[in-house]
Amino acid sequence: MFEKFADLGDRLSHLEGKLSDPSLVGNQQEYQKVVREHAHLSRLNGLYISFSQVQEELVENRLLAADESEDPELREMARAELVELQEKEAQLEQEMRLLLLPKDPNDERNTFLEIRAGTGGDEAALFVGDLYRMYSRFAEAQGWKVEVMSSSPLGIGGFKEIIALISGEFVYSKLKYESGVHRVQRVPATETQGRIHTSAVTVAILPEADEVDLTIEMNDLKFDVYRASGPGGQSVNTTDSAVRITHLPTGLVVTCQDEKSQHKNKAKALTVLRARLLDQRAQEHHDKIAENRRSQVGSGDRSERIRTYNYPQGRLTDHRINLTLYKLDAVMAGKLEDVIYPLIAHDQAEQLKKMQ
Repeated sequence: MFEKFADLGDRLSHLEGKLSDPSLVGNQQEYQKVVREHAHLSRLNGLYISFSQVQEELVENRLLAADESEDPELREMARAELVELQEKEAQLEQEMRLLLLPKDPNDERNTFLEIRAGTGGDEAALFVGDLYRMYSRFAEAQGWKVEVMSSSPLGIGGFKEIIALISGEFVYSKLKYESGVHRVQRVPATETQGRIHTSAVTVAILPEADEVDLTIEMNDLKFDVYRASGPGGQSVNTTDSAVRITHLPTGLVVTCQDEKSQHKNKAKALTVLRARLLDQRAQEHHDKIAENRRSQVGSGDRSERIRTYNYPQGRLTDHRINLTLYKLDAVMAGKLEDVIYPLIAHDQAEQLKKMQ
């Protein structure tokens, strides 16, 4: 499967020629694309060179270990090196296989995070706020930017719904496994009997869509403006600045009232609508190739319960990969690495099985 690696040198030389072309520098999008491909192929080429060297050393050591005319101590050293070289060969082969896995075209995109309260009333709304803070802290640790696009706050301190755009490097690649139903088990502050309540919140992760990905006909849109509403305070406007956009062909509705400017709310709502339409198209595509879903982490269905947060036990359980962690406080404080990386590793392992 590594025969194609022999041509990597020629491909790298071609890319280096493109990078030195002055006309490419003016096209930043294309330039960055070439830079990323060059970095990817350079890493592959380095691994292939090391892999080839290890294979040559393996041949030499096997010959030496089997040569009866050689010094016994030298032959013993060759046998000992064989074990180390075989381990190194397997490690390099695994790394190369991982780099050869098909790339998700959305991995490098910015991402919309949508969190909505499900069953559980006020407790669900409060947990929407808790999850939003968890993802915001994780994003901050990654050096990402978080911008609230739309929210429906409740007076109790939670949210009926909150939508945010998270921008940065490889946001979607790390957050894409978060879509689904998140269940929380805890004793509400208002519970006098100490009984544990179970609530549910739905999380959706949508890659940001570029204008070139999706063309929206303005004739297909219905715009409504109205006065923003909320729990009170400065967030409530006295003018009709809130915007509701309805995409007539699909019936999708997006509202935005967080900005005081109608123009800004309209721009934000259009951005969210574009992402939802692109996601809808992707979901339809996935439905047509449902067989491929068997190798994914979970079914990809947002109605699927993916995780439980049990506060009395300080336990987090991801049901898709049977992962249980007793560090709920740390996870809710934004330490999501111990949850996300096992999900990525599981997905990669499943894809590697298909390559064998």
